Amino acid sequence: MASIFTKIINGEIPAHKVMEDENYLAFLDIRPINPGHCLAVPKKEVDYIFDVDDKILSGLILFAKKLAKRIDKVADCKRVGLMVAGLEVPHCHIHLVPINGVGDLNFAKAKAASREELAAMAEKIRNA
Repeated sequence: MASIFTKIINGEIPAHKVMEDENYLAFLDIRPINPGHCLAVPKKEVDYIFDVDDKILSGLILFAKKLAKRIDKVADCKRVGLMVAGLEVPHCHIHLVPINGVGDLNFAKAKAASREELAAMAEKIRNA
C-alpha cells in the first residue's frame, strides 16, 4: 500500500508543495514545529532512510540544502535544523525546521496550521 507521501507525490492528496524535481519533493508539514517546517522526500518510496540507495540519499541531502536556503530567507530563525525521526510515515523523509535553539527540534511543540497560513508560507518559500 502506498504511503501518504507517495499519495502526495502522485497528486492523490493535496499538499503545500514548495520545491520539486524529478527525484524529490518538498512540502510544508501540516503540523509544523515552527512556521516554514518542511518535509523533503524522495519520490521513490523506501521506508527507512538507511535503506535508501546511496545516490538517492546523497541527492536528498543536496535537495534539502537548497530548500533550507529558501526557508532561511523567509522564516524568522537563526538556522534551519535538520531532523530524521523516520517513525511517523513509512517513507523516507527529512524534516527541515526553522529554529532559534536546539530545543526547537521538538515534535511536542508541533501544532496544526490553517490552510491560509500554510498557503502563505508555501508561496514565500517557492518565491525565495
